[in-house]
Amino acid sequence: MLFGRKKNPFSNTDNFPLMDSVIDFDETLPSIESTGRRQNDTSKTPVKRTTRQKWLIASLMIAFYFAGVLVFYSLSMVQKSTVVVLTGLIAIFLASFYFIFRSGIHLNFREKRLKLPIVTTALASMLVICYLDPATHILFTPFTFIAIAYGMYRISSKEVMILAVAVLFGFALVMFLHYYNWHNLALLKLEFMHLVTLVVSLPAYVFLTGKVQLLHRVLHRASRKIKNIEEDAQRDNLVGCFNRRYTVAALEEQKQLSDENNTPFCLAVIDLDHFKRINDELGHLGGDEVLRTFSQIAQENIRTGDIFGRYGGEEFLLIFPTTPLLPALNTSERIRSQVEVYSWDEALQRRVSVSIGVTQYIPGESVLELFSRADTAMYMAKQGGRNQVVVEEPVAR
Repeated sequence: MLFGRKKNPFSNTDNFPLMDSVIDFDETLPSIESTGRRQNDTSKTPVKRTTRQKWLIASLMIAFYFAGVLVFYSLSMVQKSTVVVLTGLIAIFLASFYFIFRSGIHLNFREKRLKLPIVTTALASMLVICYLDPATHILFTPFTFIAIAYGMYRISSKEVMILAVAVLFGFALVMFLHYYNWHNLALLKLEFMHLVTLVVSLPAYVFLTGKVQLLHRVLHRASRKIKNIEEDAQRDNLVGCFNRRYTVAALEEQKQLSDENNTPFCLAVIDLDHFKRINDELGHLGGDEVLRTFSQIAQENIRTGDIFGRYGGEEFLLIFPTTPLLPALNTSERIRSQVEVYSWDEALQRRVSVSIGVTQYIPGESVLELFSRADTAMYMAKQGGRNQVVVEEPVAR
């Protein structure tokens, strides 16, 4: 009653309309309870492989091929010299690309991951092994497909087709050299069967690879559009901070986290003083510019992890996750002082200022009760002369 409030703090007022508030909180609860906003955000985040993981994947594929050659050697189907040459090729291959990536040379190329040179080198090395020992033809066909699949998303369809044609010509050259050196008709027939298999299957594989690339690009573009839509849905288009719906949902989430983990969090309600006078002096466009500038000042002075959003009109909410009252008060005071000293439009007869009410969550209370206490503190700041921060001390139930 001292500040003109009714006894029931959750009555339908302009500051916190009961129907809008209930609708906002009720609509956000199902998504939080069913999947959890924090879990949902984590699941949508694409997992990026580290450089070590990428090297591990490439090394594993090389190791599988090398293991296959060793098995053939143990069965006396491959000569020891072939194993030695393969070991040298692998060592040169890994050392060369390790040097390129460590020195940063790869950054000068359009495709910085160098998938095409890596795949080309791998296929050329396998052709050399095929020339040295025809028994390795059995490994050549499946590992050709594996090598092309490794560079699928980074090599264009045209480049993959050229690579496939080069592989076929390279295999045909190996056939010619074998027959020229040994005049072995049985080997020629066997290698010709392998060539026919490649001629039939490789173009089809390349064609399907192109379809997968197309699907990947379409899904990537769709994913980016969805991400942009989600980000736009979370932002207030006028001032650039989070919008009311996102902020209210985040407030509900922080309550859940606090109840689950027994951690504190705080809420600040911020209101621009005499905003009607600002609109009268600058016009509505000027008033919008003041809101945008204030939003920018506030976001520059909050901590990483704090959630700042526009609740409506000239009223904003600032959520302090896992934060006790004193740090929240310090951040609020920093915002207030930065707004006070900012060089505002000369057309304003007075400087822009804000009134802020801060309070800490009491375990077990509702979000509406928490908001009401912070809102009451903000009105106490206005009644006390504005341009100040008032703290509503939490009292345990």
